[in-house]
Amino acid sequence: MDKSKISHHISEQFNKDLEDVRNKVLAMGGLVEQQLEQAIEALLSCNVELAEQVISQDRQIDALETAIDLECTQILALRQPAAFDLRLLLAVIKIIHELERIGDKAKRIADMAIKLDCVVNNMPRHEMDHMIDLVKSMLDHALDAFARMTVEDVPEITGRVEKVDREYDNIVRLLITHMMEDPRNITRSLDILTTVRALERIGDHSRYICEHLVFMIKGENVRHLTQEELVEKIKKPL
Repeated sequence: MDKSKISHHISEQFNKDLEDVRNKVLAMGGLVEQQLEQAIEALLSCNVELAEQVISQDRQIDALETAIDLECTQILALRQPAAFDLRLLLAVIKIIHELERIGDKAKRIADMAIKLDCVVNNMPRHEMDHMIDLVKSMLDHALDAFARMTVEDVPEITGRVEKVDREYDNIVRLLITHMMEDPRNITRSLDILTTVRALERIGDHSRYICEHLVFMIKGENVRHLTQEELVEKIKKPL
């Protein structure tokens, strides 16, 4: 499915309104991706200035969510859309909430980058690097699927949640061992755990974006389904 799906109204202004909403979601997604990238860079490179920049820009993401939500509400009230257009607007309201939550998690990572004061050597770097790559790719591909308005890649994207969870569990075990070996490591290890938990939650929110996209395109509520059930729903013809 491509964006021509939303360009079939008698009112040219309605077409423009829907396309404007879609473009603003993509702009917000790009900003959130940038925030996440910078927060991780600040954490791994001990860049306090960059971390502070991420924190200061969090309000911009919040403002975008509020503006897009208001625009969707106004369109719902004035146009009374139905079918695909209604699902698009409802899905957008949910997707921007997920993006705002990801922005919050990026801010939390930036907060930890400042608090940890460069303890990269104490982190389980191999596992964290793998987890970071997984989470970033989930968000990037989820936004790409929204841009292309297609669900064909959704199972592959959401399937990475299990890999993220495995890495999270591995890191937790390593941190527990680290704390047991020396109680002086407890405070720092808990701070690292907070950072890793934020990454794990970003993976979840990226999955939720995909689930909202499935609802938008196929009209199927796929929340709370297993991965196998999700695949079956996506395979079902429109």
